[in-house]
Amino acid sequence: MAGAGAHGMRWIEALRNTQGAELVGIVDTDAARAAQARARLAAEVPVGSDLLVVASAAGADAIVNVTPPQAHHEVTLAALASGLPVLGEKPMAATLAEALQLVAASAHYERLFMVSQSYRYNRNLGRLRRHVEALGAIGTVSAELYRAVRPGGFREAMVHPFLVEMAVHLFDSARFLLRRDPVAVYCDAFRPDWSWYDGAAAAAAVFEMTGGTRLVCHGSWCADGEQTPWDGRWLISGQRGTASWDGRGVPRVDLGDGMAPSDAAADVDAPQGNLLELALREFLGAVRTGQPPQSTGADNVMSLAMVHAALASATTGQRVVVSDLLQDAHEEAMANASPEWRPELERMAPARAWLSVERHR
Repeated sequence: MAGAGAHGMRWIEALRNTQGAELVGIVDTDAARAAQARARLAAEVPVGSDLLVVASAAGADAIVNVTPPQAHHEVTLAALASGLPVLGEKPMAATLAEALQLVAASAHYERLFMVSQSYRYNRNLGRLRRHVEALGAIGTVSAELYRAVRPGGFREAMVHPFLVEMAVHLFDSARFLLRRDPVAVYCDAFRPDWSWYDGAAAAAAVFEMTGGTRLVCHGSWCADGEQTPWDGRWLISGQRGTASWDGRGVPRVDLGDGMAPSDAAADVDAPQGNLLELALREFLGAVRTGQPPQSTGADNVMSLAMVHAALASATTGQRVVVSDLLQDAHEEAMANASPEWRPELERMAPARAWLSVERHR
């Protein structure tokens, strides 16, 4: 486990509760914090501040990277180069350029890099995805998330807390539902007068997705009163009808003819429970079998691109084309690429072709 903060402890509990996984070491930039985590767990495992030293001493087979976002690139690169597959938290990297480098390194070292997008493991989101398949061509998707979040600390001082900290879950869930990627976005982010955040705690974004579908995401982190679930509230309008989900119960579908097919029996055995444990189970299965998981680094680049495109649009007030953003990120990534995995990075060019790359769904 790389990262022994509050979220790292949640992942440690997931590790301890998942059959086939064993916690063998804890790393943190603050070695004392890693030792404190070990003491709380009453576990006899190596701890320290040097990832590779602890991983070697522990005989680790893989790394779970729950370090702060600015450390994701360094930690993941070091693990991949040492032959260890990585399960990383979102965002996969602090910048798009760093994300592309991680994808290239994963390909070069032939080691799995999976990003945990835990919201995908809510089985009701899977039910909604099957309803979407019944709608034919999709015209519009509305996703909204309203919460009154009081995190304190640096998050309340961020310029774009909603877009940076939360929106990726809506964006990634939309890609999961539609099996489509972003083309362009216009985003307006703002600070309501009553907000306890210094920056823009609310935003509205309109994405053009491949195939012409429009995705409208809007939400706020300073919304007292009625709040949506963390999974958001969804309405999908298609050629044959609509599908909806309030984020709590079972999704609904209306095909306009009074017929609402039930999928109650279709997923009676679908995985449920702790979402981190479900992500971990998929990672373990992928490491053991070689079968790609649903959220590889190569796939998750597009979810991260949606965040950075929305941020760019909110900053400039202009419509941002995602392939342009990827092209700039690719050039930045090439500027300081390692000679080892640079050829893999070169093969990603031009980044405008990224939308046509076949990625695991």
